[in-house]
Amino acid sequence: MKRIILTGGGTAGHVTPNIALLPRLRELQYDIHYIGSYNGMEKNLIAKQGIPYHGISSGKLRRYFSLQNFTDPFRVLKGFGEANKLIKSLKPDVIFSKGGFVSVPVVMAGKRNHVPTIIHESDMTPGLANKLSISSATKVCCNFPETLKCLPPEKAVLTGSPIRQELMTGSRERARAFCGFEEIKPVILIIGGSLGAAAVNDAVRNILPQLLEKYQVIHLCGKNKLDSSLKNLKGYAQFEYISDELKDLFALADIVISRAGANAICELLALKKPNLLIPLSASASRGDQILNARSFEHQGFSIVLEEEEITNELLLSKINKLYEAKDSYIETMSQSSQKDPIETIIHLIESASKN
Repeated sequence: MKRIILTGGGTAGHVTPNIALLPRLRELQYDIHYIGSYNGMEKNLIAKQGIPYHGISSGKLRRYFSLQNFTDPFRVLKGFGEANKLIKSLKPDVIFSKGGFVSVPVVMAGKRNHVPTIIHESDMTPGLANKLSISSATKVCCNFPETLKCLPPEKAVLTGSPIRQELMTGSRERARAFCGFEEIKPVILIIGGSLGAAAVNDAVRNILPQLLEKYQVIHLCGKNKLDSSLKNLKGYAQFEYISDELKDLFALADIVISRAGANAICELLALKKPNLLIPLSASASRGDQILNARSFEHQGFSIVLEEEEITNELLLSKINKLYEAKDSYIETMSQSSQKDPIETIIHLIESASKN
């Protein structure tokens, strides 16, 4: 039986693609282990998957001044020692890393022990953790054609991001009953995201009267961001967070308004959902969402509206334009070369483990 170590953590985006690979890895009878930080959010996500979890020390590598910059390198060194010991003990055939700071010592320890390692970069430009890992990697997977020129040609592979296959199994009927919607109007799904959701939430709510004349609206607005004054508004369903029913809401949605996190927009591509992207502003991030969104716009998958440009009139105009052209966007997404990220990545894993 072949053994694989998965690693990645810090945010859900560094974990859920790993989880998406699990069913296929199990079909191929891999013995799967996970290395994450001692108490990172990845620990709880992986605990539900029934695979062994190994915690190591993890320090954040910052581009800005912080007193923790003087202590975290020692945590990283400790993490490297712990990862090195785990790899010597587990003797994996291959390592797959989804990034995040906890993955850096694991990838480096993999190279130290001559274990082939595949890493995945979600965003247009590699984050700091993956930049540090590229030299130790056998292959580097990415989501965007533009990313290929940032990577060593002999390592770079355009794969797209693996998404949970359960998202493909949604039911429009279940979603319609869940939201209490009628069949006569099209449906917009709005995903504000947990970070910076207020700007999207406010913009959408400002034009709700006009939207509800033509559409029904499902609004995932984030924790503590429900508007009680809109609780019983016909054709409007708001939720802080959705888990099990998300696949059904996607199935019901005719168009989607979303932030532009890499994993989120790759899900929209896989589901072939016409979308309006409102990326997180550069002032609130390193600007990766803006680059992600512009790439999808260039490829014909999305319409983009930057947060600083939002007006009531412009937002409503973009939504109507997207809905009117939705069939064209679906056709373009259907022709994407990123047909099956899971199988593409599994092929790389299989090839690396055989070698």
